[in-house]
Amino acid sequence: MKKQLLSGLVFTSALSTFNVFATNGYFTHGYGMTHKGMAGAGVALSEELMSGANNPATFSANGTQMSVGIELFAPERNYTAAKVDEYFPNALYLDATTKKSDNSLFAIPEFAIGHQLNERINIGLLVYGNGGMNTEYVADSAPQGTFYGGTTGVDLKQLFVSPTMSYQLNEQIRLGVSAIYVVQQFEAQGLANFAAFSQKPEALSNNGVDTSTGIGMQLGISHIINSSFSWGASYRSSVSMDEFDRYSGLFAEQGGFDLPSSIQLGTAWQFLPSHQVVFDWQKINYSEVKSIANPITNLMSAPLGAEAGAGFGWHDMSIYKLGYQWQRTEQQKIRFGASYTEQPIPSSDILFNILAPGVQEWHFTAGISHALSDAVQFNAMAFYSPSKNVTGANYLAPNQQLSISMEQSGLGVSLAWRI
Repeated sequence: MKKQLLSGLVFTSALSTFNVFATNGYFTHGYGMTHKGMAGAGVALSEELMSGANNPATFSANGTQMSVGIELFAPERNYTAAKVDEYFPNALYLDATTKKSDNSLFAIPEFAIGHQLNERINIGLLVYGNGGMNTEYVADSAPQGTFYGGTTGVDLKQLFVSPTMSYQLNEQIRLGVSAIYVVQQFEAQGLANFAAFSQKPEALSNNGVDTSTGIGMQLGISHIINSSFSWGASYRSSVSMDEFDRYSGLFAEQGGFDLPSSIQLGTAWQFLPSHQVVFDWQKINYSEVKSIANPITNLMSAPLGAEAGAGFGWHDMSIYKLGYQWQRTEQQKIRFGASYTEQPIPSSDILFNILAPGVQEWHFTAGISHALSDAVQFNAMAFYSPSKNVTGANYLAPNQQLSISMEQSGLGVSLAWRI
């Protein structure tokens, strides 16, 4: 019992530091500073221990190694509710205003440790934030606030703890597998005025932080074709998470918020001795999760919290990532990258996505790695995602136009060393 309590306290404490507002829907744009510097590309590359989060087949340690990193993430998100000339009865009009969310700087840590057992097998542990969502539109009290229920917003955090193993099948092919223990936390506030739409109004809003867990897996392969060309692929399973009981009157399937599956394919081409290009394609299957994918139109046919209860209406995402790295000196690499996707939110689903404006499409990145010694390497990256705006009608007051937007930037560093 003491061990279970201690384990729970450790994971809760760790998760409290992972306040992530991700960039591809609610998934982060990449894992590891070297890959984030190339817009998240590099599923075919082994650049650092955290490469294993992109593809467990690329997990490789030089003896015994450890790395720690932190990213400072700065999102700017807001919504605008337009003025209307006529107010119709039985409609929910939002105050005509532009409102900016608080909480504009987040610290996102990462940790990895790896050990080379023999010439074929590497084992290790990766701990990192997969994604999340945060909004907080501050108001003094009800009946003020976005939905007239005081300060309004959500806070979703996801932490992955991944024991990982890679196996060198032959000189060209490596295989990898990760078990994924997922811990997520969620809190919502300011939604009490949707009580009439909920099957369980007491489990709708302002119930503090709730935690759920689940277990999944990730599989990967990397294949070196020749000295210039390689490819890799990774599949991460969906994860059936425990329900958020405190919010079973908000999320579909009685508080369900599962993790969708994803797949990533990529190639790496060294076209000159010191120059390499990488290209990845990633698919995130948000449509698998009803609380994410159910459209707001379901609000009139099923209560919030039911299996068919309204969600955010998100579509699946396909992300295209292009990266470049230059071996400037024996000790130093310079990186650049860009990625593009179509944002997942239909214009008909703007109302609920005021809470979760995951509308980013373009990301531009840069990075550097420098070997401080034979045993120590420093990595850094920076990224910028320009503002994206999506506009549509207020579903509960169709003659009012709403828009949501977000702009993002971030800086990250990590240090890896041989033990």
